[in-house]
Amino acid sequence: MLKRLAPLVPLSLALLLTACASSGPQHISTLPQATTTTSTAALQDSRSVFEEGVLIYDAPLEEEDEATFRLDEQPYELPALSAVLERGHKLIGTPYRAGGSSLNGFDCSGFVNFLFREEAGIRLPRSTREMIKIEAPRVARHDLQPGDLIFFGDRGRVNHAGIYVGDGEFIHSSSKRSGGVRIDKLASRYWNSRYLLAKRVLEGDSQ
Repeated sequence: MLKRLAPLVPLSLALLLTACASSGPQHISTLPQATTTTSTAALQDSRSVFEEGVLIYDAPLEEEDEATFRLDEQPYELPALSAVLERGHKLIGTPYRAGGSSLNGFDCSGFVNFLFREEAGIRLPRSTREMIKIEAPRVARHDLQPGDLIFFGDRGRVNHAGIYVGDGEFIHSSSKRSGGVRIDKLASRYWNSRYLLAKRVLEGDSQ
């Protein structure tokens, strides 16, 4: 009996190997990953806006652009964060001017808007009231990093903005009396009592 089956063994093995080869791993095409775009911050008609229990509102400025938060239409690569901070330091001493957003003078939101537009290609809303509503990650105070936007207010109503520069300090266009663009400490009695929240628009250098 075994002698009769012996010639069939090689044939069976050949058929088995052929079947295994045909059922091997198949090539799976990789689908392109979906890209994520930052949606435009929605404008709200209500004059009283709440975010996590904080009333977000400030008095209207003399001039306001269309509130937008966008990157350029073309593929965009974030610049070195140092470019934004270095330009800010070079502007220290620039006079304060209500409604100003140029080298002739800045108000607080005009200064922030200018730096992000000129150095990062990012157009932020013109007023602090709209700027605080941009769709960007909110940052805890103990996690602040250079480049984070910081918002201040009185009685929970936002009325001032600056940029964190590190070591517990931030740069901003303060007021005429205080000399315009300057650096102050978050821990100072005045600014500490008015701190509201911070948001992260730029990531740090990857180098």
